[in-house]
Amino acid sequence: MKNLYLILGLLLFLTACDNDLDQVPPLEAEASSLESYAGVLNAAYYYQQASTTPMAVMGDFRADNMLMDEEPYPAFDRFNADLAGGDLVGQFFQPFYSNLYKSILSANNVIENSTDATEVAEAQFLRALSYFKLVQVFGDVTVNTSASPAVDDKSILARTRASEVYTNNIIPDFQAAIDGLDNSGISSGRASKLAAQGLLGKVYMAQGNYGSAATILATVVSNAGGAGVELQENFADIFAEGADLNKEIIFATPLSSSIEDEYGFTLFPGWFSGGDTKSLEPLDPDLIAAFDASPGDLRRDLTIDADAMTGPKWGGGLEQDYIELRLGDVVLLLAEALNETNGSGAVDQLNKTRNRAGLGDYTGDTDQATLRQAIADERRLELALEGQRWFDLVRTGTVDAEMGLPVNANYYVFPIPDSEILASDGVITQNDGY
Repeated sequence: MKNLYLILGLLLFLTACDNDLDQVPPLEAEASSLESYAGVLNAAYYYQQASTTPMAVMGDFRADNMLMDEEPYPAFDRFNADLAGGDLVGQFFQPFYSNLYKSILSANNVIENSTDATEVAEAQFLRALSYFKLVQVFGDVTVNTSASPAVDDKSILARTRASEVYTNNIIPDFQAAIDGLDNSGISSGRASKLAAQGLLGKVYMAQGNYGSAATILATVVSNAGGAGVELQENFADIFAEGADLNKEIIFATPLSSSIEDEYGFTLFPGWFSGGDTKSLEPLDPDLIAAFDASPGDLRRDLTIDADAMTGPKWGGGLEQDYIELRLGDVVLLLAEALNETNGSGAVDQLNKTRNRAGLGDYTGDTDQATLRQAIADERRLELALEGQRWFDLVRTGTVDAEMGLPVNANYYVFPIPDSEILASDGVITQNDGY
């Protein structure tokens, strides 16, 4: 699936600054002079591409699934200031940061100026997705909801508390997207009502708002079939070459070797499969042990190669779309939310992915604590190498227990690129510890 919005012509509408220290790129034309905002909306989709590999690497290499080999990259496994090193910032945090703000600026232009209600709802979805990623990675972040921010007033760059960004920006935008979208976009890789509902459920889970999460995630599971979304019978079919937009995918960011994006390094399939010299044998033995504790799991051979010490999960290679949300993820989030609210049905949801993996129904204890661990273990195996693990550990408060050492909470988030701090004259501040 390589859609229209990937064509390079979309870049005629927006351009990055010559100076990559600038937080937001200027428009080539005044927004009011445009007659169509389809290209600007396409740019908002396009800029998501550069966030995908950094998100995947942060999610698995910071956690206990993957390892780096060559300095300074093993800083991902050291919980100190080393992660703020220049090479790491330039390869992961800077492109992630700057391109998501470009996506936000593009979305702002559509929201302010387009008269097409569907375009506006898609832009609200992409703006919410961008801020959700930024908050998970950096914590407090700069908020811009203007199509033409007063760039001379650097005070607007001051960081807003993550809790406020959730309440005032991310949740309202996803709710607006839910109201403004239908599910016709799923088959073409666009934003949809179902995707907005599912991601809003993830937001509620990140906040620890399990009651709201359970309600909306149950809606996603109930309505998925009517939107053409269901669990694949065969786990491997989610990730096989040519499997983009298969029936389990709710929303994905498309990537293609034929389309140049703004991330100029090894893409996530290469990092996991040992295709980058910085990590030729990236598989963490701890993930091997996790699969060893799940004998007969059909996901094992697809996810890990314990002989080569690699992760071959992404069969599509450089043509593989990055999965932002799939039904298996939603099902397990619902199981977790139901368990945390003492609701019935948590085991039924857990069994859906277990049965597909050949493990059969869950037969362990169903007290809240035991079932909580069983769901967490299942999420690890189901979603390994999909950029989820670290963010799951942080939101569930299990970093120390799962990583096997005490980790200062400063290092739950990642360093703000120094270039942004310098360009703001210090208005943007660095995260503590870096």
